[in-house]
Amino acid sequence: MTPRFLLAARQELTHAVRYYNVQRSGLGNEFATEARATLRRILDFPSAWHRMGGEIRRCQRRRFPHALIYEPQPERGELVIIAVACLHQAPEYWHERT
Repeated sequence: MTPRFLLAARQELTHAVRYYNVQRSGLGNEFATEARATLRRILDFPSAWHRMGGEIRRCQRRRFPHALIYEPQPERGELVIIAVACLHQAPEYWHERT
């Protein structure tokens, strides 16, 4: 499957990287590295993570309080990243994206 980020999810990723780099030099880069590792885990095991409803799933990050919210779409050969969700925000704010 090929990963595809919704525009809002890509913006959340960019914002988080910038935010963490302001907090400490290089921390945003560490966030990005962990995001890539999380995406690789999801691509390897797309049905292994917590189901949020329907086929939408959440894979929480190990170090940062974020989760990748995604939906496998095997018929299209895609894994759609719906949100790079900060777990400290209002839960399920991303629902209108689905």
